[in-house]
Amino acid sequence: MSRILVVEDDPDVLLVFEEVLVEAGHKTDAAKTFCEAYILLDLREYDLVLSDGRLPDGTGITLADKAKAKGIPALIVTGYLPWLCDHNPKFNISAYRVLQKPVRPSVLLAEVNNAIGS
Repeated sequence: MSRILVVEDDPDVLLVFEEVLVEAGHKTDAAKTFCEAYILLDLREYDLVLSDGRLPDGTGITLADKAKAKGIPALIVTGYLPWLCDHNPKFNISAYRVLQKPVRPSVLLAEVNNAIGS
């Protein structure tokens, strides 16, 4: 069973992501902000970080970088890919696995399983 940090500021999307992952047998911790997620990454061990690309206080890119530095794979899910590219000049999209919202549950699970090697 994998432990996944789910970072999403939209409560409805967060709920759906968590339900999909828990029903598939994963354990989840939720964070609604960049700061919450950043702290959780220091406190707990994760098999994957699933993060919104644009958060009220930061980006999923920075979280993905922190996860990668700890050897944790990350998926970025966003409806704002052009914004991410425009506001992060060093953002190299090929360095990340990015999913565009809306994402179907079956696609989300396939990407999660691929990222964690299941």
